[in-house]
Amino acid sequence: MPGRLRGLSLLGCVIAAYGLLAWADTALAAEATRTVTPIYVLGIPVDFILFGLTLLGVALFHHHTLYVALTGLAAITLYKLIFTGFKFGVGLTGFALHMQHEWVILANLFLLLMGFALLSRHFELSRVPDEMPAFLPDDWKGGLALLAVVFILSAFLDNIAAALIGGTMARHVFRGKVHIGYLAAIVAASNAGGSGSVVGDTTTTMMWIDGISPLSVVEAYVAAVVAFAVFAIPAAIQQNRYSPIMRDAPRGLQIEWVRVWIVAAILIVAIGANVTANLRFPALLDNIPVIGLAVWVVILAAAPLRQPDWSVMPETFKGTVFLLALVTCASLMPVEELPRASWQTALGLGFLSAVFDNIPLTALALKQGGYDWGYLAYTVGFGGSMIWFGSSAGVALSNMYPEAKSVGLWLRHGWYIAVAYVIGFFVMLAILGWKPDTDHRKRVDLPTMTPVAAMVAAASR
Repeated sequence: MPGRLRGLSLLGCVIAAYGLLAWADTALAAEATRTVTPIYVLGIPVDFILFGLTLLGVALFHHHTLYVALTGLAAITLYKLIFTGFKFGVGLTGFALHMQHEWVILANLFLLLMGFALLSRHFELSRVPDEMPAFLPDDWKGGLALLAVVFILSAFLDNIAAALIGGTMARHVFRGKVHIGYLAAIVAASNAGGSGSVVGDTTTTMMWIDGISPLSVVEAYVAAVVAFAVFAIPAAIQQNRYSPIMRDAPRGLQIEWVRVWIVAAILIVAIGANVTANLRFPALLDNIPVIGLAVWVVILAAAPLRQPDWSVMPETFKGTVFLLALVTCASLMPVEELPRASWQTALGLGFLSAVFDNIPLTALALKQGGYDWGYLAYTVGFGGSMIWFGSSAGVALSNMYPEAKSVGLWLRHGWYIAVAYVIGFFVMLAILGWKPDTDHRKRVDLPTMTPVAAMVAAASR
C-alpha cells in the first residue's frame, strides 16, 4: 500500500518536526531577543516593498507562482537576517523563534489543504455530485442554489472543505466547464458563509477563544448575506451563459455510500477536534496542529475501506507550498502599528486581507481591541475572496482549477466580489451602526491568556 505508507510518512514527519521544535525551545528562548527598527524607503518599510514585489510577481507570472513566492520568501528572510531581525530576536535565533511561533498555523494549513484535496476526491468518486442536477433548479437558478449550498456548508465546515465540495459539484453539474468568475464566487460563498460562525473560519475561532462572544461574531451575517445576494446572482447568470447546468442526472447511478460516510467522518472529526480543543484544551492549539492531524487520522484509518486518490497529491502539494510561502511572508511583515480601531480601519483590513494572511491581522486586531467584532469577522473573513490567493479556500480551489491562478482574470471576471464586499459592509453599518468593544482587553484574564493572545502579547514586550 504505497499510498498509505506515504500518508504515514507525512504524519511521522509532522510529529518529528514537533518534537524537534519542542526540544529547541529551551535553547532558543535562552538567547536575548532584540528587534531592530525597520529600514524605510520613502516612508515605507523595505519589508513591505519586498512583499509587494512578490505579490506583483505572482500577479504577472501566474504560471510560475510557486517559484515567485519562494523567491520572495527567500529575499525577505535574507533581508531580515542581515538588516533588521525578527519579532523575537535577530539572526538565525530570531528566525527560529519566529518559525516556532508560526509552525502550528503552517502545519495545520498544510495538513488541511492536503487532506481536504483527498476529501474532495472521495466526494467526487462517491457519485453524489453526479446526482446534483436532480436536486438543483434548471437555468441560472441552479448555479445560485449551488452557491447557497456552499454558503450554508461553510457555517459548519472549514471554508477550505466547503469550497472544494462546491468546486467538485460545479465540475459535474456544468460538465467540466466552470467560469473563472463562478470559481471566484464559490470561494466568496465559502468565506462569507464562515464569517459569522465561530467554527466556520480560523479567524472567528481565534476571536472566540480570545473571549469574544459568538453572538458578536454572528452579526457578520448581516453583511455576508447582503454580499452573497450581490455577487451570487451575477455569477450564476455568468456561469449559465458560459455553460448551462445539466438538466438531468445520468441514469443508473449508484452512489458509493462508503465514500460518503468517509467524507462525513472526516468533516465531523475536524469540527469536533476544533470545538473540543477550543473549549477544553485551548493550549493544544498553540502547540499541536490538532485539526490537521485529526483529519489525517481519519483518512488513513479509512484507507482499508476505500483508498484515497493519491494521484492528486503532487499538484496539491505545489499549491499548498505556494500558500504557505505567502503566509510566512505575511507573518514576517512589521504590521504591529495598526491605525486606531474604527469602522474605516475595519473596512481597510478587508482589502488588506486579500494580500496579507488574515490570521496575523486578526491576532493584531485582538491585541489592539476596540473593534466591533462582527465587522472584523466579516472583513477579514470575506475580504480575501477578492484575489485567488487571498484565502486558503481560493488556493485550494485553484489547485483543482489551475486556470484560476491569474489575478487579472480573477479581478476581471469576479469584479462583483469587491463590489459586494463594500455594499455588504455599508448595509451592515447602516443597520447596526458601529459599536466598538472597548472592554475586550479588560475581560481577558492576563495570567490565563489564550495562546493566540499570549503570542501577540509576548511579541509586544
